[in-house]
Amino acid sequence: MLAGLRTRPSDPSRRSRAGDSPAIPGTTSCCDQVATNVEAVSKRSVLRRSSIRRLGAAVVAVAFVAGATACGSDETTGGTASGADDQLQVVTTVAPITSIAANIIGNRAEVVGIVPEGTNSHTFEPPPSAAEVMTTADVVFINGLQLEEPTKELAEANVADGVRIVQLGDETISPEQHKYDFSFPEDGGKPNPHLWTDPTLVKVYADIIRDNMVALDPEGTDYYNANFDEFVVLVDDFDAAIRESFDTVPEEQRKLVTYHDAYAYFADTYGWNVIGAIQPSDFGDPTPSEVVDLIDQIEAENVSAVFGSEVFPSPVLEQIANETGATYVDDLRDDDLPGAPGDEDHSWLGLMKFNFITMTEALGGDASALERFAVRNVTVDNAEYPQ
Repeated sequence: MLAGLRTRPSDPSRRSRAGDSPAIPGTTSCCDQVATNVEAVSKRSVLRRSSIRRLGAAVVAVAFVAGATACGSDETTGGTASGADDQLQVVTTVAPITSIAANIIGNRAEVVGIVPEGTNSHTFEPPPSAAEVMTTADVVFINGLQLEEPTKELAEANVADGVRIVQLGDETISPEQHKYDFSFPEDGGKPNPHLWTDPTLVKVYADIIRDNMVALDPEGTDYYNANFDEFVVLVDDFDAAIRESFDTVPEEQRKLVTYHDAYAYFADTYGWNVIGAIQPSDFGDPTPSEVVDLIDQIEAENVSAVFGSEVFPSPVLEQIANETGATYVDDLRDDDLPGAPGDEDHSWLGLMKFNFITMTEALGGDASALERFAVRNVTVDNAEYPQ
């Protein structure tokens, strides 16, 4: 277990196992499901490759990796759980979670993302072919915290008995730690779900993924543990680079105004202040009175830069920047990883490095420490990322 993180109970029985959804009644722990899952794995394996190819065609041609790794359990390369045709299938949702999972899982399972990069994951409706992929899943990792509800509902309706739908966010923080804001008002009942912008919480995500894979694939325990340990070291090094760069940002400038409020948990950890966001909870445009209020707040707080989204361009935010004299930076990435699958920077680390460099430089800091940080994956990322 990962020690020293206040957000993750050390006793598994105390975890908020919200991932134990109604689709798998009577489940008490991931270990209890192993016996059930092992038998189901062999029965579903024949369907996997054809169903995933159909998903790829429906979600902008996701090209499935041809061929599988050799049989056996080579702890150096990871091997497979029980041979090419019986390789475990892990289904994920948004690209940052797919990347985190791929670092822990390596090639002991096929990791398949469902939500295309650059898509509004809050409203994304998975294609019907995704249902067949869910029927062959051995475990499903979603963010939870009500981020990807249509995809969660599809999973609940289609996964086999005993297959866990693991809601990483719900297992990482308690309801008392939920954050609410303009984009995610408390009276709307949906907390801010963007935990992956906080590297300290991503380590908890990785821990939960490791635990579930060990329970599902005990033969791979050493492999998963080694990948997890290396991933934590990598994230800790990244965290150190973040703090070194952020220390160069004048304290009075560590204020964020963004299109979509994805940095609430990050701000709490790193001592920043989220002034506001443009996108309301219905994902529409803000009202004129809301725009006026934000302009007044930006001027009162002397905010020097406002950050738009590469995925969701906002003329309103640009107008607000012009009105207040703030610099408008329009290329923050939400859950759209840099580059293309297979590129060195196409990863959760690459995503956050890009965003943190952008924020540091726009607010008057020196991002040299972040620039020096070398993005890499713990293992080869063979996951499928819909584009």
